[in-house]
Amino acid sequence: MIRLLASTVVALIANAIALIVGAWVLPGMTLSSFAFVIAVVIFTVATILLDPLIRQVAMTKTPVLIGSSALISTLLALIVTAIVSDGLRIEGITTWILATVIVWAVALIARLLLPFIVFKKTLAKRAER
Repeated sequence: MIRLLASTVVALIANAIALIVGAWVLPGMTLSSFAFVIAVVIFTVATILLDPLIRQVAMTKTPVLIGSSALISTLLALIVTAIVSDGLRIEGITTWILATVIVWAVALIARLLLPFIVFKKTLAKRAER
């Protein structure tokens, strides 16, 4: 249960950072400060639900797509977030493609690094044992 909570916290923070970076880098991507938290929650829930589903479909139907399943789930999560919330707007096909890649890459890097920052004390205690 604690691991699920910890991974959810890391995912929320990583996705928040990724969406902020995407909106900062891309002029066609805007993120409303008022609805930012709602957009991050919707994006995170969509990612958590879509990623295993797309990975499973890719494994059974088209194994070639397994490597790109994370990008596909990121794109679908961006689409869901843009439709459901007023906090995210992406304009133009190029912006959609770049937003997908940037948000995916930043979230991936953040998910790798954040546990060392957020759970620093816990990891230090575990290393002492």
